[in-house]
Amino acid sequence: MLFGLACLLVAWPNAARAQGGFEPVSVDAFNRAVPNDFYLEGNRIPVEKRNAAVLKNAKGTRLVLALIDTTGYSSQIQQKYIGMLITEGTISVCGIALGVGSYGFGLDRPAATSTADAPFKIYNQAGEKLGECAAKKDDSLKQAKPLTTVTAQGEPAKLYLGKYVIEIR
Repeated sequence: MLFGLACLLVAWPNAARAQGGFEPVSVDAFNRAVPNDFYLEGNRIPVEKRNAAVLKNAKGTRLVLALIDTTGYSSQIQQKYIGMLITEGTISVCGIALGVGSYGFGLDRPAATSTADAPFKIYNQAGEKLGECAAKKDDSLKQAKPLTTVTAQGEPAKLYLGKYVIEIR
């Protein structure tokens, strides 16, 4: 009986993780996965590693999310993009289905005093818009960071861009 209980306890975390969701990766895996630069619309744009996250799902595929530094680029690039996303598997970002690949994203923040949602947009590397959704404003956050991810067992990951949040499945 003790042996059976021990086997159950060892297998339980993997079974729970297999139900879905994401988990953060280790520091070493993070450092290997986050690129220094990201390519969008013919531009090599620096990645802000301090504002990046790497998540892994139950299948072991990774998802890299980061803000990019568009300072010094055209106003069209600055207005369009705030970040990048690289996925090794099929995911859904606020209902927008994405396959294996790399993408740019943007967020049109309303005025700071507004309680309105912010339009979140996903683009392919050529700059074509693939989809748009509303990023909900979460005023309960005391000190919002530029980019944060929150993961919970069996739940979609939450990507916070300041006080705006979207779900990733």
